[in-house]
Order: sequence, then C-alpha cells, then structure tokens
Amino acid sequence: MSSEIKMEISFTSEIRVRFAETDPLGIVWHGNYIQYFEDGREAFGRHHGISYLDHKANGYTTPIVKSVCEHKLPLSYGDIATIKTIFIDSPAAKMIFKYEIYNPKNKLVCTGETIQVFVEDQGSLSLTMPEFFLDWKRKVGLLHE
Repeated sequence: MSSEIKMEISFTSEIRVRFAETDPLGIVWHGNYIQYFEDGREAFGRHHGISYLDHKANGYTTPIVKSVCEHKLPLSYGDIATIKTIFIDSPAAKMIFKYEIYNPKNKLVCTGETIQVFVEDQGSLSLTMPEFFLDWKRKVGLLHE
C-alpha cells in the first residue's frame, strides 16, 4: 500500500498585459513581473482557500522576505500571459511559491520564487506554523499525521 504525500500544489491563472505595465517600446517593464507573481498567489489562494484575508482574520500578515525573478523572453502590451503558481511544502513556518509565466505561444518568459513568513499582529515573527495554516495544509493533503 502506497501513501503518497504531496510536496506541492499549483494553480494556473491568466492576466492580460496592460498598457501601463509596458515601457515606450510596448514591452513589459521588468519590475512588473513581481506584481504578476502576486496576481498568481492571489488566484492560487482564492482557488485553494488560503487568501491573505484568511491570514489577516487569523491575526497574521505574511511579508515577503525573499524574491527571485529570472527573465527569459519579453511580454508585450495586450498579451494574455499564463501564470503557474506552485506552492512548495516546507516544514518551516514559511510559504514558498515558485512561478512560471508563459506567453500566448506557451513559451516560458519568466520564472521566479518568493518566500513569505508569518508575523503576528503585534509584530512578532512566528517560529511555528499557525494553526489555521496547519489546518489548510491538512485540508489540501500536504500534511498527514
């Protein structure tokens, strides 16, 4: 009998590149890819039931402590880009997300990663996973006890 434990879950969403996100040549300005990562995280959270509002309702914020962005190809004004957001399970009290962004021809244009930690409302860094987060991990099959 095999008991497979998931180590990651993902969600794929789309965004349309807006004019305000491009430079004078109509190419997406490099700093906007971090915003696309956030768009992907929010879509992931809505789909999998772990939004920023859930964090806040449970007395936590989740600031980003590390972000990495590697550019491969450009996106242009009007492109519909696909964002694959992947949650990587960790035993530590943090959230690790990896990202893959694809252009309309399904070519990889950008990869990245962000790491977020749990900070209690009074400003203290949580060194253990909050109970609401453990409950979520159980619900999505990332935690088996």
